[in-house]
Amino acid sequence: MATISYFIRHGQTDWNATFRLQGQADTDLNALGRAQADRNGARLAEIEPDVASFHFVASPLKRTCETMERVRLGAGLARRGYVTDPRLMELNFGDWQGYTMAEVEAHMPGAAASRNADKWHFLPPGEAAESYEGLTARFRPFFEEIDRPTVCVAHGGIIRALFHLVGGMAADKAAVLDVPQDRILRWDGERLEWL
Repeated sequence: MATISYFIRHGQTDWNATFRLQGQADTDLNALGRAQADRNGARLAEIEPDVASFHFVASPLKRTCETMERVRLGAGLARRGYVTDPRLMELNFGDWQGYTMAEVEAHMPGAAASRNADKWHFLPPGEAAESYEGLTARFRPFFEEIDRPTVCVAHGGIIRALFHLVGGMAADKAAVLDVPQDRILRWDGERLEWL
């Protein structure tokens, strides 16, 4: 795949601000998150004058859809005009979703140390829980199918997977990568670059 693509993390939510494990819980953007999405849209239009011709796709969760709609409006496009794909959903934290790691640790002493020992492969408790390795396996086919210029609004976990898949980042480093919510990531077919 050698076509240009832009990846944008959803704007901030209150759960981000309070360090709650969101995963696939369907949370809303807060005021800062909306402003981040608006600015990313305006920036995208500056970076890519032909952005109206791009394919737009988002994770189906509320925070990514609202971000996508705000990005499109900020870029001078109609709010609608995008599709969703469940393969772009965030890592599922299973039974830990909605809790901070401090709260998890209070109920399950040693949980944080177990996770930190191998964050990429760690699987939280719960039937639907995923590791970063599992998320990457889910995301890989989506990425390999990109065959036209694309704008993708997703989550921190998806962008970590991208850095591991094509950015050459080791799994242990990708698992702890800080993923900003106020910048745009460009893939030009050869390298990833934050804009």
